[in-house]
Amino acid sequence: MTPMENMSNAELDDVIKRDGKVMLYFSATWCPDCAFIKPVMPDIESKYRQYQWVHVDRDANLDFAQELGVMGIPSFVAFENGQEIGRFANADRKTRQEVEQFIDSVESQPA
Repeated sequence: MTPMENMSNAELDDVIKRDGKVMLYFSATWCPDCAFIKPVMPDIESKYRQYQWVHVDRDANLDFAQELGVMGIPSFVAFENGQEIGRFANADRKTRQEVEQFIDSVESQPA
C-alpha cells in the first residue's frame, strides 16, 4: 500500500486519474474500525493486485475526503482510468469478507 498522508489534494487527484485501477483506502489512526480491518489489509491487497492501493489518512486529507464525499471510515473508493467505478463508504466496521465482496462486485461490473 502506498501511504499518501503527505500528498496534496492535487497530487491525490493525479493518482486517481492514472491509467489502470486505483483503490483508495481511507482511514485514520484514532479509528477503532480502521484498526479492526488493518491486520487483514495486506492479504486483501495481495489478493487484488490489479489495483494500486493508496492509503489516505482521512484527517490529513480532509478536504480531499470531503471532495469525494467520504465522511465515514474505513472506506474504499475504486477508480479505473480516472473514473470512479465503485465505493464502499460508510462509518460501519468492515470485515475482510465485506471488503472482498465489494471488490468482487466492482470487478464483475461490465466495462
